[in-house]
Amino acid sequence: MPSNPLLSLDVKLGFGFFKASWPNAPTFIPETGRPTFVSALVVAMEAGVRFFDTADIYAPSWDQMGHNELMLRDAVAQWDASPEEKAKLQIATKGGITRSEGEIWGKNASYDYLLSAVEASAARLGVEEIPIWQHHRLDPKLTLTEQLRNLKKLNDNAPIRHMGVSNYSKEQLLAALDAIGGPADGGIISVQNQLNPVYRQQMDVIEVCEEHGLAYLPWSPTKGIRPNDAGSPIYELFDRLAVKHNVSTFAIAQAWLRSLSANIIPMPGVTKLDSILDSLYAADLRLSNDELESLANLPTTLPLDDELVRDQPLAAR
Repeated sequence: MPSNPLLSLDVKLGFGFFKASWPNAPTFIPETGRPTFVSALVVAMEAGVRFFDTADIYAPSWDQMGHNELMLRDAVAQWDASPEEKAKLQIATKGGITRSEGEIWGKNASYDYLLSAVEASAARLGVEEIPIWQHHRLDPKLTLTEQLRNLKKLNDNAPIRHMGVSNYSKEQLLAALDAIGGPADGGIISVQNQLNPVYRQQMDVIEVCEEHGLAYLPWSPTKGIRPNDAGSPIYELFDRLAVKHNVSTFAIAQAWLRSLSANIIPMPGVTKLDSILDSLYAADLRLSNDELESLANLPTTLPLDDELVRDQPLAAR
């Protein structure tokens, strides 16, 4: 659908890199390694990738909010491209989760908070208008109706070109589309939910995306097929195909995700050049019908995360 820039990308691939800013992650990038990582992001841009996903809370600590956004800004600045080419970047960030002193976490979907979050992210990214801003997590202190009213007002008034939502169920997404509109209305263009070989909850959200022309952005796409998962039944299924194609299990996961829907844009997490190159190679990988059939009956999905259950909106008053 032409009105959705994500579905019009030449390279149907996006990169997330929150673990580069996450202090407890083994792939955390210290300041000394920051230039090397930023250069790796530039390699992705030079290879034609135009979609990059971050969030305001991706940071080493509560008082460094926007750390990940600043790294992306550095990469865009370092990329030797024309202003016209840089304008094609679909930079996506998220807001709605709070961090405060003492690492106190919360959710805030009030209009004033969300507006301040958008403005702060735009400043850190160095843009007058955020290409894609996403509501990161629902606020359990407000009803869904109240939150959607605030998001509609935000979409109308904040420096946002397009809006997305994250961690919404089918029913919540349909309500959001009704309240805010879809791609053709200048409303919601994407939903970012968890989807991977071991977590396949809410597959009906994909159907809504196909019907309304939204992009489905799967987060944590390689869960269950990482090296520490070796030996599990699902890992072995993906590893068998990885050996056959001489690629990583991550590459097979990308191909599997693409097979589920043309609206899915794989969004692997990267923290080093090798993982970027692996994902770029995997962008053209397609599995045969027989290979996809071998992945058709995966073991039972993991349940909905406890945190997502706790974050459900306040019941209507």
